[in-house]
Amino acid sequence: MNLEKIKDPSFIKQLNIEELEELAQDIRDFIIQNVSHTGGHFSSNLGIVELTMALHYIFNSPQDKIIFDVGHQSYVHKILTGRANQFKSLRQFEGLSGFQKRQESIHDSWEAGHSSTAISGGIGMAVARDLNHEKGEVICVVGDAAIMSGESFEALNYLGSIDSKVIIVLNDNDMSISKNVGGLSNFFSEIRISNQYTNAKNNYSAFLNKTAFGRKIYQFTKNVKDQIKENVIDDNIFGEFGLDYIGPVNGHDFRDLMNAMYVAQEMDHSVVVHVHTIKGKGYVLAENDQRGVYHGVAPFDYKEGIIKKQSNKQSWSAIVASQVEKHMSQDSEIVVITPAMISGSCLEDIFKRFPDRSFDVGIAEEHAVTFSAGLSNAHKKPYITIYSSFLQRAYDQINHDIARMNLPCLIGIDRSGLVGSDGETHHGVFDISFLSAIPHLIIMTPRNAIEAKKLVNTAFMNFDAPYVLRFPKGTIEDEEVEINETIPIGTWEKVIFETQNQHTIITYDAKVDKVYEMIQAEELPVNLVNARFIKPMDTKILEEFYELHQHLVIYETDLMIGSLGSLIAQYYSQKKQIMMIDYLAIDDHYTPQGDIETLLNYEHIGISDLLELVKETCSEEGKS
Repeated sequence: MNLEKIKDPSFIKQLNIEELEELAQDIRDFIIQNVSHTGGHFSSNLGIVELTMALHYIFNSPQDKIIFDVGHQSYVHKILTGRANQFKSLRQFEGLSGFQKRQESIHDSWEAGHSSTAISGGIGMAVARDLNHEKGEVICVVGDAAIMSGESFEALNYLGSIDSKVIIVLNDNDMSISKNVGGLSNFFSEIRISNQYTNAKNNYSAFLNKTAFGRKIYQFTKNVKDQIKENVIDDNIFGEFGLDYIGPVNGHDFRDLMNAMYVAQEMDHSVVVHVHTIKGKGYVLAENDQRGVYHGVAPFDYKEGIIKKQSNKQSWSAIVASQVEKHMSQDSEIVVITPAMISGSCLEDIFKRFPDRSFDVGIAEEHAVTFSAGLSNAHKKPYITIYSSFLQRAYDQINHDIARMNLPCLIGIDRSGLVGSDGETHHGVFDISFLSAIPHLIIMTPRNAIEAKKLVNTAFMNFDAPYVLRFPKGTIEDEEVEINETIPIGTWEKVIFETQNQHTIITYDAKVDKVYEMIQAEELPVNLVNARFIKPMDTKILEEFYELHQHLVIYETDLMIGSLGSLIAQYYSQKKQIMMIDYLAIDDHYTPQGDIETLLNYEHIGISDLLELVKETCSEEGKS
């Protein structure tokens, strides 16, 4: 089938099983070829092909609302709802989103980029439907990792207490990005055995039903099995929430899927349909991937698979993790915590070398932070690393459980700043704004690999407060030299400083070297300061700038509201000191998806924009 000719999902209801299987193969081939070219979420979409097709076969979108938790596994849904012809623009600026996007299609009734929101949002839509006396199902497709998080459990608890019906499809592939952890994951693993049991049961039933005596034995054992299922499986988990349970269902068998979805559709109350799928189905390397390499991919040759390229550069995550590992080898009190991001935050070596001091708590940022607070309170030295975008979910825990008690720890904020093609839900541009208001926090952001190592040292060698180390996505040169120095708290670095220069650019992280190159190339009479501490600020330098009547240009690629620039302006305002300050930062809106350079130009915060601003201010200063 030419997938690009699909207009809406209604056609799928006319297909027989053989035709559906052929279409499933076409869709898999399309995803493999297109995503390997554009990059995107790979394994999760290969694993959900038959399930998504079955949903559109039984239900009627858009009257029936199909919500994909997180939404990064909605590529099949996009294809079936007429967007295959846009896949060449997947995750590109003004192109097809990598997530469900309401403005893209009437078939996208919800959008998210963080896990575990689907059931809560679905309940709200179901209650609104009932209040309006409308028709239509609400179907929430939730992964087995996402359903383990706190918000999912809160939603399940509430759903069991109301009459509004929601169908929850539990997409169980035993993986989040990497292998799942925890008691509920073990429970699902045990339930999956029932797939093998079903085959044995059918043979057992056929054999015993041949005689009257056999039928009596079968009925007796069936009653025992039903009691076990009711009391052990259903009631211990979903039954305790007051929800019916169907499954486990083979997520790659259309007959099983359609039967289960039809039963769920006919029910007049909420139900969980437990579907077992294989993440990466149809692409052997992805099927066998236990590290999450094929979860989200950059463009690659699908015929060869992902091949790691040799480079002198290291990711920021790897540089920070290696320095933490060095301290762990010297200090047995240091522990590492991650919410399901072992591979993303480059912690594999740490988990292998220090298994007793390394903790993956699953997709549970709130628990991860308060767990770290408890460890610190008991005199351990926690390093917890979370993507900036996901750290937002643990704001209360940072404020209430760590900062308020001034518990020492090191919080690594990975993927700070603009991250590119994942778009609005993943840009790490808010953390300075929401963390700078919290007392006791020391917020650091390194210029390069050497400074990153020094700041890790600063946290662990002092270990007297909650330290926050933010670092961007991407790679940087690593000289792999032994770094044992620390940096005095709250001190900035004068990278270029001549008293006769009337202008000073203040910036931080990898932007420092880019600005330095710009100043040198253009031979600008401008000073440059590396503001490696966002909090506390270097007030000695700020006072010196005031005495020298410096015209400041604050260059940031994070949100302007609550930024370093706003903190500097507030400082001078409180001191009643008049200063000339210009700002470059992201205005009061969400930045879309796209490659970093495109987004910097879109926001007018690229190096060329900075150069234009500096030349303009220098020219005006010269005229005056």
